[in-house]
Amino acid sequence: MLSCIQSYGLNGISGFAVQVQVDIANGLPCYETVGLPDAAVRESRERVRSAIKNSGFAFPVCRITVNLAPADMRKEGSVYDLPIAIGLLEAAGQLSPKCADKMVFLGELGLDGSVRAIDGVLPMAIDAFSSGYETIVLPEGNAEEAAYITGAKILPARTLKQVVECLRNNGEFEPYPNKVWDTTEIIHSTDFSEIRGQQGAKRAAEIAVAGGHNLLLIGTPGSGKTMLARSIPSILPELTFKEALEITKIHSVVGATRESGGIIRERPFRSPHHGASAAALIGGGQQALPGEISLAHFGVLFLDEFPEFRKDVLEALRQPLEDGVVTITRASANATYPADFMLVAAMNPCPCGNYGSRISQCRCTPFQIQRYQSRISAPLLDRVDLHVEMTEVGYSDISSKAAGETSLKIRARVNSARQVQRVRYEDVGIFFNAQLPNRLIKTYCALDSASEAMLRQAFTALKLSARAYHRILKVARTIADLEGEEKISSAHIAEAIQYRSLDSNAIGGMHG
Repeated sequence: MLSCIQSYGLNGISGFAVQVQVDIANGLPCYETVGLPDAAVRESRERVRSAIKNSGFAFPVCRITVNLAPADMRKEGSVYDLPIAIGLLEAAGQLSPKCADKMVFLGELGLDGSVRAIDGVLPMAIDAFSSGYETIVLPEGNAEEAAYITGAKILPARTLKQVVECLRNNGEFEPYPNKVWDTTEIIHSTDFSEIRGQQGAKRAAEIAVAGGHNLLLIGTPGSGKTMLARSIPSILPELTFKEALEITKIHSVVGATRESGGIIRERPFRSPHHGASAAALIGGGQQALPGEISLAHFGVLFLDEFPEFRKDVLEALRQPLEDGVVTITRASANATYPADFMLVAAMNPCPCGNYGSRISQCRCTPFQIQRYQSRISAPLLDRVDLHVEMTEVGYSDISSKAAGETSLKIRARVNSARQVQRVRYEDVGIFFNAQLPNRLIKTYCALDSASEAMLRQAFTALKLSARAYHRILKVARTIADLEGEEKISSAHIAEAIQYRSLDSNAIGGMHG
């Protein structure tokens, strides 16, 4: 007898329909799984066998063939355990035919018949619902994140026995209640008002966030680079439901939503160690999983000790920084993940860290300083819009009792500037100045003669690349938006130019 149960697989952050076909025929007892299964799928045979027996049902002693269609898509993971078990029981006559029609089954089985949580439930459930399947049976441990799919009937399964009994009673399940997007404001652990001094760096961070620009912080140890970077999420706009759903889909794929459950409400802040491999940062592995740049989607990727990262790892960032997506190609799988993140990098000005310090003497030679700074290639540096030098905070700043400007006030200006950009680029299909394609820069970043002359002089003096030239114009456009100006002035250009300190190899130059 043949049974067909609907399930779903995962490719990147997209689900694809998988029909689990189970055929039981006379012959010598054997069990074969076909349809490009990986090792975890092939091992499901033993999990399913034990789960069925330990749940009090009879495992058929016949010739069993399990086909996972379509046969040209690789099937990975333990997600097919539950649908295979339901298919076996239906084909063996222990469930009435067609009792599981118009339902999708996802879940791993324990040997005791328990239904265990799996990775990637949210993207699979979203695609299943979009394809017309309103009823989705999945592990109870994954129900919270799937409950945000408006209109879907999420049936949380604890055990195989529970699922079978519900199917025998015509599917009388207690659906998991649908969740509504919570618009309560997030309370951040850090605030810009806690940062003493560093007005120039805080201004640069505001510009970077307002226009979606990348930021490089350069300063001596203890100057506050890390604290400033960790405070940036507090001035980013609150997540929309659509953004939160996309972020949660990515984190669901790597199993990061299992403990927290539910949907991610805060913008990601990822801070990988400088020893991270290219696969950890960009993504990869045998299953082509997302890396840190995708886990930072719609948030911040903070790379501390920037020059200490391996050169091949840093160079791998170049394409995702331009495209906002990353494609991982493997012999067994190809996957495309979104990677629209704000890069915030931090570095010391020299190997010892004290070049330009007012407190400690630098022990490095000019050659060592030059070699250290040159670890960051020019093409990568071109993709970082703002380079900001930070110095040690003075006593007057530390001891001052005056309250600094709060993140809430800064975020209000950021939101206003971003709203201006949304309206301006409504017909272009972009959201921020940083995304502005070069062909449209002349249209939206027109300069008067004084601004043009200033930029021409800087282009020659700093030996800027074409990409750096365009970055300056985009940053100037953001500065004008923050100040509510329709046109870019020479003052906006001058401020944007000063954020290109690495182009002139002048780190620490301001300190004499």
